[in-house]
Amino acid sequence: MTYSSSTTAVPEIARVPRHVAIIMDGNGRWATKRFLPRVAGHVKGVAAVRDAVEACSLRGVEYLTLFAFSSENWRRPAEEVSLLMKLFVTALEREVSKMHANDIRLKVVGDLSRFDAKLQDMIASAERKTADNRGLTVTVCANYGGRWDIMQAVNKMVAAHPEAGGEFTEEQLAPHLALAYAPEPDLFIRTGGEERISNFLLWQLAYTELYFTETYWPDFNIESLDAAIASYQQRERRFGRTGAQLAEKTS
Repeated sequence: MTYSSSTTAVPEIARVPRHVAIIMDGNGRWATKRFLPRVAGHVKGVAAVRDAVEACSLRGVEYLTLFAFSSENWRRPAEEVSLLMKLFVTALEREVSKMHANDIRLKVVGDLSRFDAKLQDMIASAERKTADNRGLTVTVCANYGGRWDIMQAVNKMVAAHPEAGGEFTEEQLAPHLALAYAPEPDLFIRTGGEERISNFLLWQLAYTELYFTETYWPDFNIESLDAAIASYQQRERRFGRTGAQLAEKTS
């Protein structure tokens, strides 16, 4: 199933966000503040992921998308990148069976060709194992960038519609986006105090409610998630309409 863009159709609005997208920022700073190596922050961050997955599942969130490793993160020190890759492997080894047992589907999106063969095989195996699960869908964005996503979708769209002659629509592009299987995020969360979206889901965040917090990702707990959802519930989601139109619709 491919979902309509929020610029072409008004999505269904629920009190609990259907899709939550998170930039998990602040692992390194969390560790540095405690005089620990940066990798300690990434290890603690994996535990925070586990808590977020469980909390979203219990609260009725249908899709959780996590920005784990951006296409720009290759610029980090080689040692840190290597440790992140090893941590990714370890997380897959330890968590996939638990996710499967809890009816959670795992998807990994991004340009995976840059990862070594072992990691690519583990990702493919995890996706196959959980493909038929119908609970929460957890998407891990790895070697992902919003501009990459748009460009790869455009290239696939052009190849799929040679007859179009350069005239395309959003509906033709939508099936080729990396998260075509999910509705656009209702709520975007960024931890760690930065207030930008950093090349994450550039197409999909057009009408998403944005929430920024100073909390570092390793400290982002169930109460932190509930605070973000509470903030979301105070927003008036108009999608181009007026407040009066919304009041009339709900009266």
